Amino acid sequence: MENRERIHYPLPDAVAASGNRYDRMEWAGAFGDLGTLIPFIAAYIGVLKMDPFGVLFAFGMAMLVAGLYYQTPIPVQPMKAIGAVAALQAVQTAIVTPAAVYSAALVTGCAWLFLGLTGLASRLAKMVPPTVVIGIVFGLGFGFMLQGIKMMQSDWLIAVIAGIGTLLLMGNKKIPAMFVLLAFGVLVGVLQNPALLDALSKTDIAFHAPTFALGALSWNQFFVGAVLLALPQLPLTLGNAVIAIKEENNRLFPQRAVTEGGISISTGIMNLFSASVGGVPMCHGAGGMAGHIAFGARTGGSVVILGGVLLVLAFFFSDSVDLLFKIFPAAVLGVILFLSGAQLALGCSAFPTDRGARAVVLLTAALCMWNVGAGFVAGIVLHHVHQRGWLKM
Repeated sequence: MENRERIHYPLPDAVAASGNRYDRMEWAGAFGDLGTLIPFIAAYIGVLKMDPFGVLFAFGMAMLVAGLYYQTPIPVQPMKAIGAVAALQAVQTAIVTPAAVYSAALVTGCAWLFLGLTGLASRLAKMVPPTVVIGIVFGLGFGFMLQGIKMMQSDWLIAVIAGIGTLLLMGNKKIPAMFVLLAFGVLVGVLQNPALLDALSKTDIAFHAPTFALGALSWNQFFVGAVLLALPQLPLTLGNAVIAIKEENNRLFPQRAVTEGGISISTGIMNLFSASVGGVPMCHGAGGMAGHIAFGARTGGSVVILGGVLLVLAFFFSDSVDLLFKIFPAAVLGVILFLSGAQLALGCSAFPTDRGARAVVLLTAALCMWNVGAGFVAGIVLHHVHQRGWLKM
């Protein structure tokens, strides 16, 4: 029987229950998740034609509450499988509409709130062996790194310059690496496409107010959102955004431990809110925490800061946010994503000593690089195969 005891490696400068900070490192760490956030928000707004205000407002409020409540860099991210399927289907078949996305958030919120309140989320998590948990985290890290490399391929010269400069400044508290990386990205974006800066200068500041998004929801849109988008995401969310984030948070911040049930309830509440204001399905992905931490975050202050920035954009700059996001070159976002993945993979617990258990970890990780839900299910099956002595490696 495998030992479920986990080794904790607290960060050297982790804050021991002293509350949130809002210093320069928290500001730098706040933007450590842009490599995931910007591409998905841009796809929802640009491809599905969703109202930018609803998307940004939902994210901003969820981040604000999560940062104040958890007081560790527990992130709020778009659910990747739903985002990818929604964008693809919107282009290919046009059956996924903004209302279907609201429906997916509504169904997702109800499901995770139920699993959290009934205790089923914790029971399901206890059935997942440590080898599978390690494999999920390890696979997520390498998956982020691989996606970062794909994004960097758009301009290798920019990516190399940004990567080397960032690595040289990592850990520098006087000149946070993220500030330099963002400034470099904006400079490159403006030089490559001067028309964007001209277009941004002509946009007006206009106040936007929240509206209720579920009033005109049809049964057809609800069915598409529930069956096509929400249900396939559930195994991925359990692996990445419930089990993995709980393991990462409690490994790095044992003084502010969380539970699977608490994370499930949090996921449910923020998705119900998101659905009501025209937002998208969201989760607490482990890769986002790695991104915040890699660039200096040590408290929930970083998440509060990013939430505040998104709320300002939502209320006053919703009409120009698509242009604003286009300034950042994909190669620079790829560097952020690659380093976030490296942080997640490097922080993974030590491999088990048993050869068969190591095989379960590696095979789970390999599948998770393709699909976390598939890796999660296959990992559990492989674990039981190994326990019966059928896995010969």
